[in-house]
Amino acid sequence: MKKKFNVTGTCISSRHYMVDTSNKIDKIIDLVKNEEYFIINRPRQYGKTTTLFLLNNRLKKNEEYLPIKISFEGIGDLIFEKEDIFVKTFIEIISDSLLLEYEKLAAFLEEMGKEVTNFKDLSKVVTKFILKSEKKVVLMIDEVDKSSNNQMFLSFLGMLRNKYLLRNEGLDYTFHSVILAGVHDIKTLKIKMRPEEEQKYNSPWNIAADFDVDMSFSAKEIKTMLDDYVENKAVKLDKEYFSEKLYYYTSGYPFLVSKLCKIIDEKIMQEDSLIWHKEYMDLAVKGILRESNTNFDSLIKNIENNEELKILVKRIILDNDDIAYVADNPIINLGIIYGIFKNENSKVKINNRIYEQRIYNYMSSLVETTVSIGSYNQQSAYIKEDGILDIRKILIKFSEFMKHEYSQKREAFLEADGRLLFLAFISPIINGTGFAFKEVQGGDEKRFDIVITYNKKMYILELKRWRGEEYHKKGLIQLGEYLDQYSLSEGYLLVFDFRKANRESGKLEEVTVNIGDRDKKIMEVYC
Repeated sequence: MKKKFNVTGTCISSRHYMVDTSNKIDKIIDLVKNEEYFIINRPRQYGKTTTLFLLNNRLKKNEEYLPIKISFEGIGDLIFEKEDIFVKTFIEIISDSLLLEYEKLAAFLEEMGKEVTNFKDLSKVVTKFILKSEKKVVLMIDEVDKSSNNQMFLSFLGMLRNKYLLRNEGLDYTFHSVILAGVHDIKTLKIKMRPEEEQKYNSPWNIAADFDVDMSFSAKEIKTMLDDYVENKAVKLDKEYFSEKLYYYTSGYPFLVSKLCKIIDEKIMQEDSLIWHKEYMDLAVKGILRESNTNFDSLIKNIENNEELKILVKRIILDNDDIAYVADNPIINLGIIYGIFKNENSKVKINNRIYEQRIYNYMSSLVETTVSIGSYNQQSAYIKEDGILDIRKILIKFSEFMKHEYSQKREAFLEADGRLLFLAFISPIINGTGFAFKEVQGGDEKRFDIVITYNKKMYILELKRWRGEEYHKKGLIQLGEYLDQYSLSEGYLLVFDFRKANRESGKLEEVTVNIGDRDKKIMEVYC
């Protein structure tokens, strides 16, 4: 079987190209050595299952430990209906997981499970099992989200908590370490103690240690996967360039890193050349943003299913609002849990540029399907004979569209609306050949609004609202500096002029700004 980049299920080194995460496993091992109980709560497709797989393999190599890795996925709902069913099924799952390597222990558990009917009985079985094993037993439970809001599961956690406390007092024997893996943090579960009560925070898992291991991939870690790939497949690529770019677009989100590599390897790279050209990176980003996958489906679903979260996402993406990161804020915390937000310098930011663009594209698509633009943006009208995009003509036509269609709506019009409208306007024009990216950061962390690539040519656009002459002059200098970073001589500025008097709507002007003794031409269009 040929190795490949994997984006579904557990990553296995003999089958898949993998990032070297041994330093992360080392940190988790330290928690296990300290007898900690903890939860690995990270978003979907963030490497939790693979991490447990690698941890399990590492622990197996140490004679001191007996690792037990199970999952609550696919066990059905019946187990959570009655206490006797839960405790018996739990023992059966543990027994089955031990059968191949610890047949005697498996048989011991199977025999003990016959008389178990409640959590008190289960507690005694766990104690006897630990004594029988004569090892440090580490219990790992994957996919706990399925049952985390179920009272039966919470009672199970309560039993583990009680045994943990008694163990520390020298009054009981129990699992050396317990690791739960899921999206949500069990420490702050909202549960109902009785059907008539309001939901409240009352988790039996408050014994858990903090899990501070960064499970995202750094550029250096991404390079280890490319090392594996190059060695295995003899592909030629600039590993430094691609590892940095992969991190740049994904912020190290494991699924996105592997998915972009998979797209380049399986859909873009020519098999007869086995070379990754640098332009493949942009093609892969363009490709992932066009496709549908379960990760993006969950992203949009989670935003749409929570109105407060949706409003906050819009504020961050469209209005560029600075929102302080406060972990106690339930909406911010929900966005972190779902992998939508990240904490960046104590500010709430969208997790990565791929997500930011995907959400932006989604929002602009909603505009495109509700606003009549069709008569203004026919693709053939804006492509020159040599295949070059006529960006000037696009801006002029967009100005006409704004004048005719939005002249009566300017009072309520926001700058963010203009960005969405413009992206909706150019989408059918560049679709298939071009690529528009919202607010890509430059090398010195400055930002510009939209970068368009079309037929291997780059266009940088600033979209600004008129806020006075001084602000306008600063904007021209800023755009000139952006152009200089990318060695471009020409840029474009779209100005939304909402003044009642002296309105410049329809005005077209070309200005020159000098940046480091280099002239930069900027075409200004007012609308």
